[in-house]
Amino acid sequence: MDIIIAAEKPSIATLLSQYVKRRILPEEIKISENPDETGSFYIGFDLEHYVLSPNGEIARDRLELR
Repeated sequence: MDIIIAAEKPSIATLLSQYVKRRILPEEIKISENPDETGSFYIGFDLEHYVLSPNGEIARDRLELR
C-alpha cells in the first residue's frame, strides 16, 4: 500500500501511471483537494477524473448526468 501524505504531483503521477498502465507525467495532471474526505484528492487527467483516497488507492471518478 502506498500512502500519500501530501499532494505531490510526481508521487501521484506515479500512482496514476500504475493504475492506468501507462506513463503519466506530473505536468499532465491537475490536483485539487477533495472537500468530502480529509486527505483525499481529485486528479484531473485529459478528460478523465480520478479520486485518490488517503490510503493511496486510486479510483475512477464518474460524473453523474441528471
